[in-house]
Amino acid sequence: MLEELKPRLSELSGKLDEMEASLEVPSKESKIAELEYKMGDPTFWDDAEAAQKINQELAGLKGSVDKYKALREKYDDAQTLWEMASEENDTSLEADIAADIASIEEGLESLQLEVLLSGPYDANNAILTLHAGAGGTEAQDWTQMLLRMYGRWAERHGFTVETADLLPGDEAGVKSATLFIKGHNAYGFLKSEKGVHRLVRISPFDAQARRHTSFAACDIMPEIDDNVEVDLNMNDVRVDTYRASGAGGQHINKTSSAVRMTHMPTGIVVQCQNERSQLQNREQCLKMLRAKLFELEMEKKEAELAKLEGDQQKIEWGSQIRSYVFQPYTMVKDHRTSCETGNVQAVMDGELDPFIRAYLAAKANHEL
Repeated sequence: MLEELKPRLSELSGKLDEMEASLEVPSKESKIAELEYKMGDPTFWDDAEAAQKINQELAGLKGSVDKYKALREKYDDAQTLWEMASEENDTSLEADIAADIASIEEGLESLQLEVLLSGPYDANNAILTLHAGAGGTEAQDWTQMLLRMYGRWAERHGFTVETADLLPGDEAGVKSATLFIKGHNAYGFLKSEKGVHRLVRISPFDAQARRHTSFAACDIMPEIDDNVEVDLNMNDVRVDTYRASGAGGQHINKTSSAVRMTHMPTGIVVQCQNERSQLQNREQCLKMLRAKLFELEMEKKEAELAKLEGDQQKIEWGSQIRSYVFQPYTMVKDHRTSCETGNVQAVMDGELDPFIRAYLAAKANHEL
């Protein structure tokens, strides 16, 4: 058994070397030192927004480098343990070494996700919007389930979630919701979720217990910095204020603090009601509007590029991206990558990484 573990350790050594090169660890360590030096400046926090961005960038860089170093250290320990066990022919250590190897392999798989994030806005925060499809209460309940799923996923990754807008369903569930998901690489990970999500189950709202199919649309945009140029003329924007609805205590219904912005040339509508003041809701609305217009511009450029290259990517990666089947059997299947699992409950509890990994790997292979 000890001899069987030796080739696995050798393979891990090579994979760790490849990971160090892919992550550009020395370059990131230099950048970390540079940012930490900046943070030592007494005036660093004078511009709170700029400081927060640097802090987030630093956390992201340290995150991947620290993960790599921890895996390298675990590998060194496992290698030392194997050599000691081999010299003394001590088979009692086999299980410990095998467990360490499995743990390192799992950690490398997780780090591979970060290597696949190479888009210019992948490191940004994400703005996630969900809309219930046709089907009334059933579709609105499905939208709420997805809202919970993404919240759980964000928790697993240490991201923060802020609700910008939430429109409750008539009887149950949610008609629409907008979340700001904040953390390094939030957009890079979540861009795989854009599209239509399909649910098949026996509806709890059907007295005859019939099987229903429901749909909800998910839109993902990167939160765009103010220094990114977006073609936005505020003369083209109609701003409406109204009283917020839903939970929020007495204050929420007393003032017209909720804000809706309509971009007249494109018909894009964004709204925010969850901040306490109208000014804060305006700021959040503006962020969403800039992100929407930026996304529209990117989609136009991609469409032009696809025409020039004869690229059929848009058809292949269609709008109905994933099916979640609760009955008559249990399965979640991604139609773009064929990645699937029978553990529906784990997925609904936020276990989305296998789908994200498959999507990013497929996109990387397509671009090559």
